[in-house]
Amino acid sequence: MEKRFRIWTYSEGEPPIVHSGPTSGIYSIEGHLINEIEDEMNPFRARNPDEAQVFFLPFSMANIVKYIYRRGMPDYWGPQCRLVADYVDIIAKKYPFWNRSLGADHFMVSCHDWAPYLSSANHQLYTNSIRVVCNANKSEFGFYQAKDVPLPEVNVRHRRLQHHINPYPPSNRSILAFFAGHAHGYIREILFRQWKDKDQDVIVHEHLPRGLNYEEFMLKSRYCLCPSGYEVASPRIVESILAGCVPVIISVNYSLPFGDVLNWSKFSVNIPVEKIPEIKSILGGISERRYSILQSRVVQVRLHFELNRPAKQFDLINMVLHSIWLRRLNLRLPY
Repeated sequence: MEKRFRIWTYSEGEPPIVHSGPTSGIYSIEGHLINEIEDEMNPFRARNPDEAQVFFLPFSMANIVKYIYRRGMPDYWGPQCRLVADYVDIIAKKYPFWNRSLGADHFMVSCHDWAPYLSSANHQLYTNSIRVVCNANKSEFGFYQAKDVPLPEVNVRHRRLQHHINPYPPSNRSILAFFAGHAHGYIREILFRQWKDKDQDVIVHEHLPRGLNYEEFMLKSRYCLCPSGYEVASPRIVESILAGCVPVIISVNYSLPFGDVLNWSKFSVNIPVEKIPEIKSILGGISERRYSILQSRVVQVRLHFELNRPAKQFDLINMVLHSIWLRRLNLRLPY
């Protein structure tokens, strides 16, 4: 990939809608990816379109929603969809690359929940293009694993990338399982109804009590619960892995990031929604040897979930680019 993969970025458009994106908060990976791909020093950047294998549409769905959408507006989706459709139409009319592949060798990136739906503004973008999205729900918005890419959700706080954390060894992890977060979506409602403030081993808070440190709880926990919110993705998956805490995936129809090369069953635990009441018995029933193997593998895969600027070999950004490269390899163009 490093020798052959090249990305051409269209220059049309202006910030903040195009060539820009959020670099802090839960949508931050969107802005960091846009900035990294467009960076002049990016080794994957094509110097001319003829050497490119894929073509990048650098609009920010998160910023489209931020600057265009207004609560209570009579036309809920229209202005946002028209902006996406108009941008693709400009590209298709000005350059030959979109029409020769019907958009199949083009990609967009977004972490906003609405991005998969807004991509339907252009039928070819929705059905043919590579959509790199956090909301990788296999049952909604036409997300197709063979062509679309699940994007890890990363919560960058105060515009600071997470520093390298030395995870605690298993002997220093006294908490069986931990979660703290808002009651977004039905899965978390079930989790709170069963476990909120009720158990000393499975610690679940909607609001972490004042004086307690969220990161410290993750470092001291054997398992970190990662329930979906309103949508399937959660930044807790990345947070738990960086903390060396075995992620417990509680979701429905979520296409996990980097599933082409990472076997999630080797370093995480999946608990179906209907078995949320059994969390303590399921996790408590995992042997010490099995837990040690899971935890050691979490530490091994951490480098793939680290967000660096500039990007580093095998880190999160390069893993995303590798996922795009794999989709492109599966594509056979007529020219």
